[in-house]
Amino acid sequence: MKNENVWKRKGGDGAKASTAGRRAPWVEIKTFTFHPTIYKSMLGKVSADAQAGDIVTVYDRKGEIFGSGLYNGKARVPLRMYRHGEEAFGEADFLQLIDRAIAARRETMGLDAVTDAYRVIHSDGDGLSGLVVDKLGVVLSLQVHSYGVYQRLAEWIPYLKEKLDATEAIVEVDPKIADLEGIRIDQSLSDDIRFAKFEEHGIRYEADFRDGHKTGFFCDQRDNRKRFGEFAKGKDVLDVCCYTGGFALNAAVSGEASEVTAVDLDEKAIAQAKRNANLNGQARVSWTHCDAFSFMRQMQRNGRQWDLVNLDPPKLIFSKDQQAEGMKKYEDLNQLACTLVKPGGVMATYSCSGQLSAEEFENMAIRSAHRAGRRLQILDRTGAGSDHPVMSNCPESRYLKAIWSIVW
Repeated sequence: MKNENVWKRKGGDGAKASTAGRRAPWVEIKTFTFHPTIYKSMLGKVSADAQAGDIVTVYDRKGEIFGSGLYNGKARVPLRMYRHGEEAFGEADFLQLIDRAIAARRETMGLDAVTDAYRVIHSDGDGLSGLVVDKLGVVLSLQVHSYGVYQRLAEWIPYLKEKLDATEAIVEVDPKIADLEGIRIDQSLSDDIRFAKFEEHGIRYEADFRDGHKTGFFCDQRDNRKRFGEFAKGKDVLDVCCYTGGFALNAAVSGEASEVTAVDLDEKAIAQAKRNANLNGQARVSWTHCDAFSFMRQMQRNGRQWDLVNLDPPKLIFSKDQQAEGMKKYEDLNQLACTLVKPGGVMATYSCSGQLSAEEFENMAIRSAHRAGRRLQILDRTGAGSDHPVMSNCPESRYLKAIWSIVW
């Protein structure tokens, strides 16, 4: 738990408070924290009438109202906070939070001017813990991690469609999450659709909801894709772990690269990347179905190097006990990638592992380059686009990290 998000009231907890007169249903917390996710060890008493999916009033150990949230006693995260303070929270307040998230994208960020694909709701980053919504053209792609959220989708989806000029929606719940939360999948919540077409910075894409990952498209890399293309003019480009081709296409279409090679192990992703290339009339990209390690080692043996290299691997660290193994993979990938950059060329490298801090990621990238006998002249450090905001009481949701360097 982050120290800045935990506080103790002066004078300790005092005598145990009476539960008489409390706003039911209610729960009690043993630890004072402004973090939106409250784990079982942090919960105290729970009123007998509190049911899974209920909005509950949250009390501290002194019996004072601390806030409101969604409760699910069987879940790994039994309490998700939606408001701090004494003011009651009701069903209409969820819709106000949705409105606030939409206004941030459309009015504050002005995203409709550059794309019709962006994250509308970023879970804790928008104060809507347990819900992720991406807008991909006229299709909404939802990921749900909370029983209480899932319970309300029948009302929320039509509301979201109307507000966002969307015609269809896809709902995805990871089977492990569904089991932990007690979610019974309702197929009627999703429309019968597999593909969605949309545009980003003048480049057209298609998302495949059956074979794609997560919400179907990585909106978080929008700004980084555009920036990568800006380095590409007249350059030969390598895109490692290219997925469905976003970086490669920005280099080829917007960046006017002289040559682009894109590599990924996922055969279905490569097939989708080729379809995306066809949508843009782009035949200059060489799509290669191959393991990233094997490809880069072979190119290293061949003495092949590129002016511009992109390294965007999938998440390699899923939990603390996988930290060492995942870090070793990041180091090996980055060390190989450095050897494939021409001296004075540019490399962009990324991590989407939330368990890896920005400082740890940068140290890893530097260490890997030095082991390869190269040096990094770091130009910038970036992350996810503005539609993936980070709330100050949940800093770990800043998961995507990028380092841009000239490699010497």
